[in-house]
Order: sequence, then structure tokens, then C-alpha cells
Amino acid sequence: MSKKVVLAYSGGLDTSIIIPWLKETYGYEVIAMAADVGQGEELEPLQEKAIKTGASKIYIEDMKEEFITDFIYPTLKAGAVYERKYLLGTSFARPLIAKRLVEIARAEGAEAIAHGATGKGNDQVRFELTVKALAPDLKIIAPWREWNIRSREDAIDYAEARGISVPVTKKRPYSMDRNLWHLSHEGADLEDPWNEPLQDLYMIITPPEKAPDQATYVEIEFEKGIPVAVDGKAQKPLELMSYLNQVAAVNGVGIADMVENRLVGMKSRGVYETPGGTVLYAAHQELEYLCLDRQTMHFKEILSGKYAELVYDGVWYSPLREAMDAFVDKTQEVVTGVVRMKLYKGNCTPAGAKSPYSLYNEEFVTFGEDEVYNQKDAEGFINLFGLPLKVRALMKQGKK
Repeated sequence: MSKKVVLAYSGGLDTSIIIPWLKETYGYEVIAMAADVGQGEELEPLQEKAIKTGASKIYIEDMKEEFITDFIYPTLKAGAVYERKYLLGTSFARPLIAKRLVEIARAEGAEAIAHGATGKGNDQVRFELTVKALAPDLKIIAPWREWNIRSREDAIDYAEARGISVPVTKKRPYSMDRNLWHLSHEGADLEDPWNEPLQDLYMIITPPEKAPDQATYVEIEFEKGIPVAVDGKAQKPLELMSYLNQVAAVNGVGIADMVENRLVGMKSRGVYETPGGTVLYAAHQELEYLCLDRQTMHFKEILSGKYAELVYDGVWYSPLREAMDAFVDKTQEVVTGVVRMKLYKGNCTPAGAKSPYSLYNEEFVTFGEDEVYNQKDAEGFINLFGLPLKVRALMKQGKK
């Protein structure tokens, strides 16, 4: 009886050729696992394709709800954005997929897990750190670090030699990753940062210059930092995400073009389409402006950057992230209310916010006459706050 390996399978170029390669190289029985995190039509041919290319079995796991509630929402509440642009769509999908790989490996009695991430990318780290955290005894196989295939063109040739149909051609050799949160694009003409993305690159979002000439308004209601309703209608997580993706995409909202610092030491250029996520992040931040006190908000801004780095680096299953979640959850106890967002030709701007926990008090900030703020008190405050500067200036004068 041959030993088993569970492969993270997408049906794309890399994982399509990994099935025969694992059998030819290791003699493994290959069990494929495809996680449905919102790829849509990409999943339809996988059952037939995996078996046809040599897998003994395939699991197609619907993980969309878990993806939203256990991975997207914690990251959203933390306000985590990697290098001020990337909303982490691929980053937090990988730990979810790897967790399910481990569960299936246990159920099937497999000794190894395999993935199609390259030796130059971040995903290899994300997959493998999850396996190490959850099942340190399992063997990990990363074909891109072992085989003689050195380019996507080589991989296409390998597939064609074995009669394997792949969705990537030499005419459109972008590396793409899609889920219900985003669609990423890398490679080809994007490898030169001077090149503007081609108009036909975008597969979800309408280019801003082609978006409607009239603005669209959406009202998003949050409860403890979690979106629960749009335009006054309560919606389940998947329903809400799907609707926001649609309305934001039509209005050209959610394109991020960036040169980022990969964990493995190099810079890479990626173009991300994250329509609904962009709206949610902007709305959530606007509500925090209203509800969080100054010290908590400023400290949370520091934590958000570290949280994003952890997620990007694949250290999802770590004590530090769990501890940061505890802090974030405490801050979100007052992040409840409604935010109105204006979507117009790629722009996503706030157009109103309200909350029962709002710390904004019109009586204190009005430029009109008021009885709650004695402006004379500011003089003493400034004298004390500026005392170190005054003492230093006097010292410098005395040394002249």
C-alpha cells in the first residue's frame, strides 16, 4: 500500500503538474484538497480534473463562512494593512487552507502535505508555518524547491507533455490568486514597476475612468467592529461580502498597485482587486475615529502594523496574534454604529457616521458660545505642557 500525501490543489498550472510529479518522484498516493474560499467558477472542473491528472481522491471544502468570520473579521477589527496598501487577501487564506490540509491528512492517515508555492514567495512560509504549528510531525513537500522546472513556461511545457489542460497560457502568464476578499495579479508586464497595468488586467473591478458618473452611497452597520447590515438590511457574512464586492467593483473602488517587501527578502510588484474589503476597512476606521479615545486609538495604530506583519508573514497560529486579538476585541466593544460611504470612480470616502458610543460632543467643540469649556483653562495647560521646551530654551540662552 502506497503512502499518502495531501496536496493543496487549485487546478491551476502549478498544482496540476504537481500531482503527476508527486507520483513519479515519490510514488505517493495523492489526495487533493481544494478549499472553496470564493473562487467561483474556478472550482467547477476540479473534481474531474484532479482525478484525470492522477489524484486518487479530491476534497472540495466549502470554507467561505469560516474564512470571513475567523480570518477576515479579526484582521478587519485589528485594522491590519500591510505596508499601508495590501489588505492581506492571500495572506490570511493560506493558514485556513493549511489547517484543513492537516485535518484531512489526519483523517486519511497521510504522512505528508504538499503545496504549489514557489521558493521565492511568501505562501510557502504561510503554508508551512501553519503545518508546523498544528502538526509538527507531518512531512512537507514543496516541489518548486526540488524539481528542475524553473519558469512558468517550463511548467506549461511539462503540462502539455502529459496532456494536462491548464488555465494559464504563454500569452497571459499572470500568477493570480482569487477568493471572496480579493484577486491578486503578479508577473509578466507587471514585473516592471514602470508599466501601468493594462486595462484588461482587471477581472473584478471596473476601471475608475469607466465607472458610473453618479456616486453610489452605502450605509454599513457594525456591531462590536463586525459588519452586520447594509442600507438598513441585516445580512449574513457571505451575503454582505458579496453585495459590497459588487457595488464597490462597479464604482471602480478597491484597486491597489504596490511594490511590496516580501518576507523572503526581495521586493515584488502586485496589483490587487479588493472592492468590498476596501469599503469595509474605510468604514470601520471611520467608526473608530468616532468611538475610540485618543490613547487607545493611537496604541491600536501601532498594534495594527504589527498585526498586519504577522498575518503577512504567515504567523497566524501564534501566541502573539492571540494576545493581540484579546486587546482588539476589548477595543471593539464600543465600535458599534452606522457609517455612510460614498463610492465614486475609484474613490471611497466617508459621508457620515453615527454611534451610540460616540465620543464626539458638539457642546465641547462648537465655535459658538458654550458653557462647558472655559477657554482660559488652556493657558495653564499650555504652560505646563510646554515647560520642558521653555526650560531647554533658557538653558541654551544661558550658555551663550
